[in-house]
Amino acid sequence: MANSAQAVKPADADFERLTAPFRRELLAHCYRMVGSVHDAEDLVQETYLRAWRSYDSFEGRSSLRTWLYRIATNACLTALEHRGRRPLPSGLGAPGDDAAGPLAPARPEVPWLQPLPDPLFADDPADPATVVTARENVRLAFVAALQLLPPRQRAILILRDVLRWHAAEVADLTESTEAAVNSMLQRARGRISRAAPVAETLTGPAEPEQRELVERYATAFENADISALMRLLTDDIVFEMPPIPTWFTGREAAGRLIAAKCPVFREGGRLIRTSANGQPAIAMYQHGDDGLLHAFTVEVHTVTAAGIARVVSFQDPSLFPAFGLPLSAHPADFGS
Repeated sequence: MANSAQAVKPADADFERLTAPFRRELLAHCYRMVGSVHDAEDLVQETYLRAWRSYDSFEGRSSLRTWLYRIATNACLTALEHRGRRPLPSGLGAPGDDAAGPLAPARPEVPWLQPLPDPLFADDPADPATVVTARENVRLAFVAALQLLPPRQRAILILRDVLRWHAAEVADLTESTEAAVNSMLQRARGRISRAAPVAETLTGPAEPEQRELVERYATAFENADISALMRLLTDDIVFEMPPIPTWFTGREAAGRLIAAKCPVFREGGRLIRTSANGQPAIAMYQHGDDGLLHAFTVEVHTVTAAGIARVVSFQDPSLFPAFGLPLSAHPADFGS
């Protein structure tokens, strides 16, 4: 953090060494709070800057990890004072009724929920951070439900139910009482349970089965085989495409939508298997008039025992670099 012309103080070296192991879990924490990978990365930077500035005054009354979480949570709460919630299209209105008809215009001005690329917080079995980056705690439906809560309720639920802080610690951080914290926690739990049912957010086939099913989906997509693709979807699948506010539910509607509206399905392109929010995902590239492949969308899939139950197709090319993927490339760059 010091420039190259400045001598690095011993305390600076200590700070980097001691705080670096917490960066990934702080990113997951900030993402849960704000629902944006871009904003979360900025807030982690802000957290480390605030912590570095006050590191000399850190007296060890709490653990370094707890101290960093306090700073990060306060940074998020300050940021959320001036920002609205980040929804998905399904949180804004009723589903569309004509999947082959015109879609509503994209609404880029809406601060849509974003996915969290797994490469940014990938599990390391030897890393204790896996406790707080557990997959169920960043699953897309859970993070979408968190966005329905007022910021303080959101923070309290995350601190108590995800990070397992004691009520007294949360009360101290939020400058409240334990009774008030427990009251807000109960209200938050009630709203979360209605918005993100346990069956959808926490259960499903084992990871290998999920990956295999999504691989079959990708193969059907690449072969433009709509019948094979539809057999992998649940009867009540939800398909949404931020920043387009129109969304659909049901296997038939999803199939008509893909066949009629997806240029990669109709005209070919390239599919890259990846993962986000602890869930299988596919990054899609479409052909451009310049002969290159251009970033089109990142689909995040929710897989249940009955099949693929939700597809969120994030049509935002700015997400691709966070997955370590280029915005455009020659087809040969992806291999055969």
